[in-house]
Amino acid sequence: MSTLEYKLTQTTDMVFTAEFPTLDGNGMEKAKKNAERMRGWFDGVNATDNTAAHAHASNVASAIAMKQLGLEPIMQVVCRDKNRLAQQADIVGAAMFGIENFCALTGDDVTAGDESEARRVFDLDGPQLIRLMSTLKRGEYMSGRKLEPAPHMFIGAVENPAAPPLDYRVLRAAKKYAAGAKFLQLQIGYHQDRLEKFCAGIAGAGLAGKLAIIPTIVLVKGARPLHFMHNSVPGIDVPAEQIARVEKAADPAEEAYLQTLEFARHALAQPAVRGLHLTDFRHDDTLERLMNDLGRVRQHISTDAQFTN
Repeated sequence: MSTLEYKLTQTTDMVFTAEFPTLDGNGMEKAKKNAERMRGWFDGVNATDNTAAHAHASNVASAIAMKQLGLEPIMQVVCRDKNRLAQQADIVGAAMFGIENFCALTGDDVTAGDESEARRVFDLDGPQLIRLMSTLKRGEYMSGRKLEPAPHMFIGAVENPAAPPLDYRVLRAAKKYAAGAKFLQLQIGYHQDRLEKFCAGIAGAGLAGKLAIIPTIVLVKGARPLHFMHNSVPGIDVPAEQIARVEKAADPAEEAYLQTLEFARHALAQPAVRGLHLTDFRHDDTLERLMNDLGRVRQHISTDAQFTN
């Protein structure tokens, strides 16, 4: 059982997860550097799958590297790029190396990336991909062919409570739970009222304690990344007053940090929320500062990574 699964199913502890930087050339050196910053702070770290529709080192390779470097991977699998054969191959292959946490998501459209001529696949949608994972978990491929032994899997997904249609988001979350998801990492959101409504809806649907909600918070250095997310990232809407608060501050970097801390504390106070997911665009000592301000204690994990040929 992974640490993430244990904490979410056997304890009432708040969990902290994070996004691992994408890997390209010289990927292992970059992986080592980032693992050193993140090791001991997080209960799970996302190995992304061509995030933002840009090609990078594969989700499987990234997840294995992270595990070898003392992090607990959460391997993302997207619907955009692969059919069910490739998705099953990735999941079963990762499970061979001890990867247990998996997160299903649709994936940004190819128009968000730098190869917009790429063909979309979408053999399965998000809830169907979760059901595929659940099928593998019980020891069968989708065809019905046996998979022995069945891989141990802790299955999650992604949801965006801040994007319209807002009234559909709780129903969609319920569908993902019914398909087998045990946790939802929420997309970046800057509308506190929308998060409140979504979490209240999850509790009202009887899913609190069954489906762990993990909102995302973002560390930025100033207003420029807020403008970029608002203007260029599909599904993210940053209110003008939130941008202006940082932009007009005497110390924009400090104000951006305080804004993130407020969003984090607000999220943790919502019903059904079991922790936070952190995206770090600052890459400085504010990661440790934030964890300390939230009462997080860094765990000691051996840095003796064991690599296989």
